[in-house]
Amino acid sequence: MDELLDKLRVFVTEKASNPNFVHHKWFVKWHLEIVETLSKDLRKYYPEADEATVIALGWMHDYGKIVDFDHQYDPRYVEEGRQAMLQLGFDEAFATNIAESIKIFDKKDHLEREAIEIRIVSSADACSHLIGPWISLYWHENPQKSFEELMKGNVEKFGGEWDLKVTIPEAKNAYQHLHDDAMFHAEGRILRL
Repeated sequence: MDELLDKLRVFVTEKASNPNFVHHKWFVKWHLEIVETLSKDLRKYYPEADEATVIALGWMHDYGKIVDFDHQYDPRYVEEGRQAMLQLGFDEAFATNIAESIKIFDKKDHLEREAIEIRIVSSADACSHLIGPWISLYWHENPQKSFEELMKGNVEKFGGEWDLKVTIPEAKNAYQHLHDDAMFHAEGRILRL
């Protein structure tokens, strides 16, 4: 399975490096690799979670965004990703499980009752925006927006996804202070002494 996961990483890296993808300069290093690292860290608390599923879901969860940013939630990209996994050598059941998990992931709904692998990757995905250069990259890629628009976008991103996507208590405990700090600054509040 490790060889197949390595093939998947290479495949997604190549897709994400396409200059037509808005985030092609940074997406693999500063998002997907961070999601994988955080997912592995969270999986330590849930040894029953299938490691290969967690890794594959982490690498495939934004496949639609990578191949067609403006229509990233189109279900055809879930199937395209499943077909790509089959071509890489993953078996039908595994590739289908990842595809079905992505459909759940893409609903942007409460995930508390979903499979532990979905919850782990969802939590890692949301927490990944709180570490690394995500905010700086968002600002860099949107120079046409005013500071007020950028800050509002940060509030919407951090506020909405925290409540919906972070379902692992260990993730909430570890990253709550970063979330609160990001929200504090994104809302333009000033700390008064």
